[in-house]
Amino acid sequence: METSQSNNDSSASPVVACDLVTVPTRHGLEAVDILRRGPAPDGVGPVLHDDGDDTLGFVVPAGTAAAWDVPGSTCTGTDGRGLRLAPEPPDRGSDWLVPPGEADLATDPAVLRRALGEAARLIEAADSCR
Repeated sequence: METSQSNNDSSASPVVACDLVTVPTRHGLEAVDILRRGPAPDGVGPVLHDDGDDTLGFVVPAGTAAAWDVPGSTCTGTDGRGLRLAPEPPDRGSDWLVPPGEADLATDPAVLRRALGEAARLIEAADSCR
């Protein structure tokens, strides 16, 4: 994953070339739990919670959006613009569930795909017991 410093402000956090996988909050929280219990619990990258849209956004490596096809989620590319991973959340009404600096630069898309699939099955099983 590429990072570069802003030319205007050397104290600014780096711009990270990445994409963002967005899922409903319930699905995403379950996936984060699965990732944290997995063989590499520190392998989850930054995760952004957007209260307004009731979603979680997983930072994944740039280029992931081109082949992302997981039902119930979307993957948005940054088209080379990258994302500034600062400790402060990027928008009002959002907050880091897994902040930058406490995580890998990005979550491995294959690992995230498996976790989202498992999360969907768990949610479906829980909902069918009601």
